[in-house]
Amino acid sequence: MRVGKTVRAGLASLFLWSPGCVLGQAQAVNQDSLVAVEFQHRVDEYMKVRGRALAEIRPLKPTDSPEEIAEHRRHLAHKIREARRHAQHGDVFTPEVSGLFRKIIATSLQAPNAAQVRASLRRAAPVPPMRLQVNARYPKGLPLQSTPPSFLTDLPRLPPGLEYRIVGGDLVLLDADAALIVDYLPRALPPP
Repeated sequence: MRVGKTVRAGLASLFLWSPGCVLGQAQAVNQDSLVAVEFQHRVDEYMKVRGRALAEIRPLKPTDSPEEIAEHRRHLAHKIREARRHAQHGDVFTPEVSGLFRKIIATSLQAPNAAQVRASLRRAAPVPPMRLQVNARYPKGLPLQSTPPSFLTDLPRLPPGLEYRIVGGDLVLLDADAALIVDYLPRALPPP
């Protein structure tokens, strides 16, 4: 019995898409999911520390006073630093999390709207490369470059008070209320 070309092609594709092949892809996806859960866990741990720090300081009442807002920010940052005095780069952006984020960002920069993402990065107030440090204050006067919306939809969501920011080509996890660098991912973006 002769097997036609179409049937042979179908059989060949069946062997190429064997359960082992599909299982390998599923394992890669599951691994990414596990890494994303690990990132979320680390963010949640930070938010617990932040919550305890907030509970230790006087609440900020509604005000238009920049001095009062700045004072509250300083107190909050100080309490967080005390609680995280041993924090270091990589506590949140572990090597595995960093790899996942780089993969997500690379995918965003290769998507059909990649030209728009790059244009958005160029239009934003440029933030020069600088030496970042965990638990340091985000430098006063340095623009808070917005993160392209496509990155925000692709990256794991953050709880209120935390933001992604781009400094040079680095991705910063910023506690906006404390103006505090929680962690950072060096060279997250390829050079322009």
